[in-house]
Amino acid sequence: MKSIAELEEIRKKTLEKISLRTNADGIRVVVGMATCGIAAGARPVMNAFVEEINKRSLNNVSVSMTGCIGVCKLEPVVEVIDKDGNKTTYVKMTAEKAARVVVEHIVNGQVCLDLTIGAVEK
Repeated sequence: MKSIAELEEIRKKTLEKISLRTNADGIRVVVGMATCGIAAGARPVMNAFVEEINKRSLNNVSVSMTGCIGVCKLEPVVEVIDKDGNKTTYVKMTAEKAARVVVEHIVNGQVCLDLTIGAVEK
C-alpha cells in the first residue's frame, strides 16, 4: 500500500504528462497511432517526442495521437503544427528522427525537409 505522499507524487507526475499532451497554445505534435502506425513503429516515435520535449523542458509543445492520417505506406507519420496553423508532415519516422525534429524544427525553427512527405514522394 502506498502512502498519501507517494500517491500525491504519482498524481503530480501524471498531471505533468497529461499537460504535455494537451497544451494547445503552442506547437502541436500529432502522431498517427492507428493500427497501421503502431505496426510500423509509431509508439517508440511518440515516446521519443515526449522524452525529448520533457528533457528540454519545452512547455509550449503538446504531443497527441490521432488515427490513420491516410498514407499508411509512409508510416509512422507525424504532423508538426505551429502556433499559426502551418503543418509539416514527417513520414517514415523513427525515434532518432523524432529527436532530430525536436532539435532542428521545434527548438530551432528549421524544418527537416529531407524527412517530409514532399521529399519522400519525389
